[in-house]
Amino acid sequence: MGLPLTVIGLMLVLRNSFKARKQFVRFQHAHPKLVFPIRRLLRREPEVVLVAWQQVLRIERIVMPRKWRVGVRWRKSLKRRARKHAGR
Repeated sequence: MGLPLTVIGLMLVLRNSFKARKQFVRFQHAHPKLVFPIRRLLRREPEVVLVAWQQVLRIERIVMPRKWRVGVRWRKSLKRRARKHAGR
């Protein structure tokens, strides 16, 4: 729930502080996988739904055993349906 406030605060700090921007870039080079979702949310037109979905899949990969992963199955079934629909 605090993610929107964190992103807005980070936007304000990064736009107004050269030192904070420099540290953010350094952190980005050190940990690109952690910073990528934050960078996507900091864009002018953020991809909120896509970032949220990506994070759900990441958490699911960490927490759940492979056979219980619902999000992966949903995504694969949606792709199959889209292919069938496009093939008609």
